[in-house]
Amino acid sequence: MMPTRTQIVDRLIELLGPDNVVTDQRELQLSSIDRYRKYQDIHGVFVLPIPAAVAYVRTAADVAAVLTYANEHRINVVPRTGRSATEGGLETIVADSIVLDGSRMNRILDIDAENMQATVECGVVLEDLENALRPLGLTTGHSPQSKPLAQLGGLTATRSIGQLSTLYGGIEDMVVGLEAVFPNGTVTRIKNVPRRAAGPDIRHIVIGNEGALCYITEVTVKLFRFTPETTRFLGYRVPDMATGFAILREVMVAGLRPAVMRLYDEDDSQGHFAPVADNQCVMVFSAEGHQRIVDATIATIAEIVAPYEQVTPLDPAFFENWFAHLNWGVEQIRQERQEIRDTGEIGFTTEVSGSWSVINDIYQTTVDRVRAEIDNLIWIGGHSSHSYQTGTNVYFTYYYKVDCAPQDEVTTYHEPINRIICEQALACGGSIVHHHGIGKARTPWTRAEHGSAYYLLETLKTAFDPNGVMNAGTIYPIES
Repeated sequence: MMPTRTQIVDRLIELLGPDNVVTDQRELQLSSIDRYRKYQDIHGVFVLPIPAAVAYVRTAADVAAVLTYANEHRINVVPRTGRSATEGGLETIVADSIVLDGSRMNRILDIDAENMQATVECGVVLEDLENALRPLGLTTGHSPQSKPLAQLGGLTATRSIGQLSTLYGGIEDMVVGLEAVFPNGTVTRIKNVPRRAAGPDIRHIVIGNEGALCYITEVTVKLFRFTPETTRFLGYRVPDMATGFAILREVMVAGLRPAVMRLYDEDDSQGHFAPVADNQCVMVFSAEGHQRIVDATIATIAEIVAPYEQVTPLDPAFFENWFAHLNWGVEQIRQERQEIRDTGEIGFTTEVSGSWSVINDIYQTTVDRVRAEIDNLIWIGGHSSHSYQTGTNVYFTYYYKVDCAPQDEVTTYHEPINRIICEQALACGGSIVHHHGIGKARTPWTRAEHGSAYYLLETLKTAFDPNGVMNAGTIYPIES
């Protein structure tokens, strides 16, 4: 029999102590959502079931105790750390859920400079780790825009990527080993080794699971040398996205590894580079690391771009200053919330990926459909920010004027735009999500994304979470 709300709270207090169980009504409302529903939050409207409690854990044993209890009584659990999610993954869509918060597990356990790795608890803020590493001449190389807020557990769980990914890779390339807790209370540790061929790479059962299979409690990540003194930038005006994509492809196929490689369309460029964009696309590169490698990378990129006569070089200093102010912290979020209140205008992002042969089609057909089908659209733009030998991503940014009740904003605007983007990515042969995670917002397209490979994904859920208590509605569609 399902425990009552009061019984759930009482049991959590027994397990964790009263100081680690929060039942304040306002905090529970805020804990029913993430930034996917920021417009409703700003207007004090909460349409989802609020959780029974927020439970703060401090050890893997705490996590195991809560998950064991929840599993026995089939109580939905929503894992979280830094609360910077944007795709609805932290929403509590089941009544009387437990929000399991690891942000108080915030110890840097070990910085191992010899083996170039650091081990941290799940609640360590990425920027705090970076601040501890940089005086030692080290860095994780991971630099998402959310770095001042995001924590290592959530970054690993959502398969995060950073702004310097072309050089350092995504979080899946950085994680050496980890510790996780499964719904039956089993604590499992994947050991720290540089590589092994002892069966499938089991790290990837955990990396990117978005709390739908297990709870990540500890992560070990690679370290790199920190060399800010060698960083160099290049910037260009580009006539169209197709030309820009062709240049990005040449850079990657040449085997170069710039730290930053970005291409912005006309609309997105106006938001970032208005003083120099001149209503054209803008392309940005940077390189960092050993000075000789940096100089060779910059020189070779310039050689690749030179034959494109319509591409105009821009002052690198402009882009160096722009990149230094790109991250979002508490103050930027406060300013954004005030602007939304003042204007009724709101912006979101949705990112997809595709091979070189289809990426321009994904970009163009998506932009065309959104402009044609969405009312009160202010603008939609896109940029490529993460590239590979085989293709790249497009990060769509869109703004619209809300002309409905706050509780209807998601279904009137946000969901239809997301639907168009996912449909076009799939129609062109791309992926519906590049790095923010599926969350709950893109779960309706999980089966279409994976096709016959959904069997593998579904079998993991059946094996590790047979009672369905882990983050209902995230990654896995809820069956009728």
